[in-house]
Amino acid sequence: MNVPLQLEEREYQLIRDLVYTKFGINLGAHKQALVAGRLNKIVRQHGFPSFMDYYTFLVSDDSGTALRTLVNRISTNHTYFNRESGHFEYLESTVLPALRERLVAEGDRHVRIWSAGCSSGEESYTLAMLLLETFGKEAGEWRLGVLATDISEVVLEKARAGLYSDENVQKLPDHLRRRYFQRGKDGMWTVSPAVRDLVLYRRLNLIRERFPFKRRFHAIFCRNVMIYFDAATRAGLVQRFSDCLEPGGHLFIGHSESLGRGDARFNYLRPALYQKI
Repeated sequence: MNVPLQLEEREYQLIRDLVYTKFGINLGAHKQALVAGRLNKIVRQHGFPSFMDYYTFLVSDDSGTALRTLVNRISTNHTYFNRESGHFEYLESTVLPALRERLVAEGDRHVRIWSAGCSSGEESYTLAMLLLETFGKEAGEWRLGVLATDISEVVLEKARAGLYSDENVQKLPDHLRRRYFQRGKDGMWTVSPAVRDLVLYRRLNLIRERFPFKRRFHAIFCRNVMIYFDAATRAGLVQRFSDCLEPGGHLFIGHSESLGRGDARFNYLRPALYQKI
């Protein structure tokens, strides 16, 4: 039986600084045991005698593969369909009907939503379902799209597979589960092609200086991501979100997060929901 390697304070600080510099994730002192647990398997698999040797490997690997593996382990979190359901209810009842009416008047048929930090796809597929619910039989006459991004290739691959357990889908409204999923003999639920066709998955580091988007979004969901960033990183990200939103567009964040009601770029609508001025 392999005894887990001890992650020393100095080693943790070096890994912590590297994760912050490369990905903007601010690992506090209380995360040392968690990080050690998540990285021990990688360190053992590569045969490193210590975390210092692993750190040396990380900073010397020019391919970027080691860093991608690192962030895959650090950033993986549990999620499920219809988490923080009030956001989806507001989007379906208020945001999308008003947006549809305005775009019809303007002669525009494009609707663009960004799921930033999409994890394993539950949020982004829910957004696609709500687009189909709102536009109904006319959906084929519109250019509906959800861009879903995450820094972890591991969760993106799971999202693209579109395969979920009972636990993942149990809080999803029954009518959405019946309409947009098929249950296999193994008990797993598969997202329908109609939903999958609306979602584009891409890897993206949210701390990059500029985002490579040609058109702005009507809504951005970035929930429970900024809790991992420090104040300066959050401020820069919110500015880039503002730049990427259409005037009047909506920004949905996690309920443990806040922009502050004095942000001149956004109107506060309700907890964790803002509208670009």
